[in-house]
Amino acid sequence: MQIFGVDIGGSGIKGAPVDLDRGDLAQKRHKVLTPHPAVPDGVAEKVKEVIDHFDWTGPVGVTFPGVITDGTALTAANVDKSWIGTDIEKLLGDRLGKGCPVTALNDADAAGVAEMNFGAGRDRKGTVIVLTFGTGIGSALFSNGVLVPNTELGHLELEGHDAEKRASSKVKEDHDMSWQHWAHRVRKYLAHVEMLFSPELFIVGGGVSRKADKFLPLIEGIKAEIVPAQLLNNAGIVGAAMTVRKAMSG
Repeated sequence: MQIFGVDIGGSGIKGAPVDLDRGDLAQKRHKVLTPHPAVPDGVAEKVKEVIDHFDWTGPVGVTFPGVITDGTALTAANVDKSWIGTDIEKLLGDRLGKGCPVTALNDADAAGVAEMNFGAGRDRKGTVIVLTFGTGIGSALFSNGVLVPNTELGHLELEGHDAEKRASSKVKEDHDMSWQHWAHRVRKYLAHVEMLFSPELFIVGGGVSRKADKFLPLIEGIKAEIVPAQLLNNAGIVGAAMTVRKAMSG
């Protein structure tokens, strides 16, 4: 079975049909740049461009960088604040047409769902936290495999700032930090999250997870196991498609 997944990010919008039996992309993903300002109409047009690239007709799962309840954005991170209060499922569903009903969810939750089913969290029980390091820090919290949605742990306070303003991979790039320096900040962040939730496992995702060998060995003093995500930057697309199937099955 295939369902289309789209991952909306602060810098790029990417998507592809997903093979839900394998938990992997059925075709090479297509990516376009996120418009700036990233207002709803502009982003919706770019989502349509990604889907039209594949001549896709059928259900679509879409991730969004913010809290989503009943298809509506309650917050907006790294996109325009005019998204707040927008019914994402209606906006994109109307833009794509009746042949493409839309299911929307938080981007980190989508990545987490994919990792828990097909990646590093497969068959893991207890408390598992998936963290995506990118433009910001996204989080997905699982208790015995069940998602607790919209946790937004990237906005925990760390040294007087939003944690993602201290430890995202964008901060590393913007300030040209060494891996050692950045890993020190990530360790402080993980220690804070561990103090609050006592997870058995941290799964580190986002684009930077491709270079996990550069920084994970530098992170010491954390009791929980720390492993890199396995689906890397495709996790959001896969998780979005999986969420559609779950919604269809009731």
